[in-house]
Formats: sequence, C-alpha cells, structure tokens
Amino acid sequence: MSDSKSARSRIAATLRQIPPSGIREFFDIVSARKDIISLGIGEPDFVTPWHIREGSIFALERGATSYTSNRGSPRLREALTQYVAHAFGLTYASDDVLVTVGVSEALDLAVRAIVEPGDAVLYHEPCYVSYAPVITLAHGTPVPVATKRENDFRLNREMLESAVTARCKALILNFPTNPTGTTLERSDLEGIAAFAVEHDLVVVSDEIYSELTYEGERLSIAALPGMQERTIFLHGFSKAWAMTGFRVGYACGPSDLIAAMTKIHQYTMLCAPILSQEAALEALVNPEPHIAEMREAYRTRRNLIHRSLNDMGLPCHRPRGAFYAFPQIAHFGMSAKEFALRLLEEKRVACVPGSAFGESGAGFIRCSYATDIEEIKEAMARLADFVRGLNP
Repeated sequence: MSDSKSARSRIAATLRQIPPSGIREFFDIVSARKDIISLGIGEPDFVTPWHIREGSIFALERGATSYTSNRGSPRLREALTQYVAHAFGLTYASDDVLVTVGVSEALDLAVRAIVEPGDAVLYHEPCYVSYAPVITLAHGTPVPVATKRENDFRLNREMLESAVTARCKALILNFPTNPTGTTLERSDLEGIAAFAVEHDLVVVSDEIYSELTYEGERLSIAALPGMQERTIFLHGFSKAWAMTGFRVGYACGPSDLIAAMTKIHQYTMLCAPILSQEAALEALVNPEPHIAEMREAYRTRRNLIHRSLNDMGLPCHRPRGAFYAFPQIAHFGMSAKEFALRLLEEKRVACVPGSAFGESGAGFIRCSYATDIEEIKEAMARLADFVRGLNP
C-alpha cells in the first residue's frame, strides 16, 4: 500500500469534525461513580403509566411482531391527527404524519430532506446537542443564534435578522427549550413567523416538551396564519408520557416534505417498532390524568430548585417549561466543565456543563429536576455548601 493510501483516513471528514456529545462525554465519567445524586439526565423519573405498558404487552401476546407501514400504523397515525388537532389546533391528513424512532430520527429526516450541500440552517443556542451535528452531517452549515440570560433566553425576530444570510434555507425551533426551559410569547412567535415567510424558510419545530408548559399560552408556530404549509411539526412520547425507552416520535407537515422524509426513513429505519407504536396508540386512545399529575410534580420541583439556586447566589431565570434549570456560574472564574467536575468530585452531585449545549451555554450548568424531590433538596444543600466554599 502506498504512503498516500495508508495516510488516508477511513473516517469521513464531515464526521471527523464533529466532537462527541458533551452530555455523553460527561456521563461516561458519572457512570463510573457511586453515591451520586444526578441532576443531569434529561429523562423523566416516572415509570411509564401501567395502561401504556399493558398495551404493549397485550400487543405482544396477540402476536404483533411484524413490520408496520413505513409511515407508521394507520390507527396510530389517525389517532395522532386527532391529538394534534385537539392539543394544537392543527389539521393534518393521516398521510401527512410519519411515525419515527423518537423525535431524534424525525429531526434528522427533516434536515436531510431539506438541506443540500452549502445550505445554511438557523437555530437558537443554548440548544439540544444534536442540532448542529445533524445539520453538519447533512452537509449544511449550522448558524447558531445566541440567546441571553438577561432576556430569559428568549428568541425574537431581530436576533434572527442579524444572523440570516442568503444561504439560509431552514430554521429549527425548540420551545420549551432544552436546556433552559424557556418558552415564547405569542408576539415572539408572530415575529419569527413573519421572518420565516419573508426569507422563505422551512421551519422545523421540535415540540417534545410542549405538554410540560407551566405558565403562559401553549402555542405552536405551525398554528399561526400561513405557517402550517412551511412548518414540519415534530413531537413524541418520551417526555410528557415518560416513554423514553419506547423510542417513538412523529412528524406532521406538508405532503411533499413528509413524503421526502418517508423516502429516507424507508431506506434506513423502515418503520418504528410495532410494540412501541402500540404503546403510543394506547397512550392516545385511553388517556389518563398522568400527564397533568407529572406536570404538577415538575412544577413543584421547578419552584424549589429555582428558589434554591438564586438563594445560594447562582443567578437563574425562572424556567416556564421542560424540566431543566440553567443557572449561571461564570462569576466563579472557572469553566462550566471545571465547575461540574469539581461539584461531582467534592459533593457527588452531577450537573451538565452548559458548554455542552453550544458556545452560548458557556458559564452555565444544566440542572435537571426530573428526579425525586427529596434528592433535589439534598442536591441543593450540597451545591450550596460547594458554592460557600468557592466564595472568598
């Protein structure tokens, strides 16, 4: 073999430039430790409600072990159209719904269906760790728009106007937001919608935390005038229904975009697992008060952690959705990663460095309150003790 061939990397250059997930990198460290209180994982601590689990078990017992349609079970897609109409005021035909392996797959399909090499995609930071890598893997250019604590990490039209270029083809939104818990007012969304129309952008709206909204109006940008025909609405069952391990999400949108996403899905995943689809159908057809009960539990925890963080001198805006608090730690003169590692080592409390969620997250840590309230109380006591030791 020649020197030129032996020196050539077997790994694609596009992939080589993407760093490992900052969350997973940190939890590789955490997983090896004992007696840790974790405020890091973005996963409900509730068990999936029994009737949903039973729906999957019953489906298995009656022999539901085959593929479904690529787009997903017809019964589930019809139930999803009814749920989205009731909860969000959006009307879709069942053929304009695609069931996916979690919302993560739906996001990947949406971006790959839209983006050509050289296209740019706008998104707001701090944000879920997958957005920039998914854009890069589609050979697009990620364009982050920094949001600030002073404005509770909200996004508005002016911020987007300062970042848009002629190459921008799409905009990714996620409200309530991971990692900040931020929601938007109707006026914010109306300005963003007008911006998308003016610049002829496709909007990919990741609404996985929508049911976990504590204050204010729950509104999808797709429901605003003129937006449904240019919006891919992404949702799933992982967070509000506590169904993370079932890995079932869905996308609703214009026929041409859903057809394009389905084409990719056909050649990769084929279909979401049938037992997960049966569980999702049970969650929709026989709704129970579990979502409201879990939301109220999260609200109580939110109030506790928000008050505790500010009382100990870690400035933190009040999250209005999801289950994350995002306090500032920059005034201690260390990086977020150093702060998180020292907190883990000295007090056995795990939080995620804000820098894992983009450059705009530097100087913050993410604290998930998707854990038992007594553990949150103990974690806050340990964190307060840690902070006292840092203050001069």
